[in-house]
Amino acid sequence: MTHHSDQLDWLLISVSTAGAAPNLRMQVWRKLRSLGALYLQQSVCLLPEREQTLRPVRRLLDRVHQQGGAGRMLHLTLTDPAEQRQIIAEFNAARDAEYAEVLERLPAFREELARERARGRATYAEVEESEADLERFRSWLAKIATRDYFAAPAGVAARAAVEDAAADLAAFEQAALAAEAPPIEPRAAVPGRPQGGQA
Repeated sequence: MTHHSDQLDWLLISVSTAGAAPNLRMQVWRKLRSLGALYLQQSVCLLPEREQTLRPVRRLLDRVHQQGGAGRMLHLTLTDPAEQRQIIAEFNAARDAEYAEVLERLPAFREELARERARGRATYAEVEESEADLERFRSWLAKIATRDYFAAPAGVAARAAVEDAAADLAAFEQAALAAEAPPIEPRAAVPGRPQGGQA
């Protein structure tokens, strides 16, 4: 496609599930949301044209057609740079709102770690539970990142905040280790106690 290097290619996707199986509408909505599609009106949305958007949209439209719905995907280029900037800003605003939610939930996670430590409750069970929570934050962030096509500004802060929470968890794990792991025996073993490493 020959156009200015700052012009992007877009996919305009229109889907109608009228007359199709009732759960098709939900499947379509979930898939387009997971791709980060920008809705222009109820059943018409926009995505940047990339390998990572083209293939899933094609598959989705195949499914729509097989299940009795109607859909089409049009390739377009916006000739007005101001309009393109506006659309990119809307994509970024949507991603920033998602990153903001991650940022909103993280302080509670970190406060919980601080509270448990203050109560002397740094235990392996707590470490495991907190690790699972941190993993959820990481996968949540990864999902947003896959649809963050234009590097929304809040992504940097969200990634940094998750790393800070990971550092808190590492410190918490050290505290749990200190509290629960058997102490390393000094060289001169205390009589009647097993040597370190044999416990």
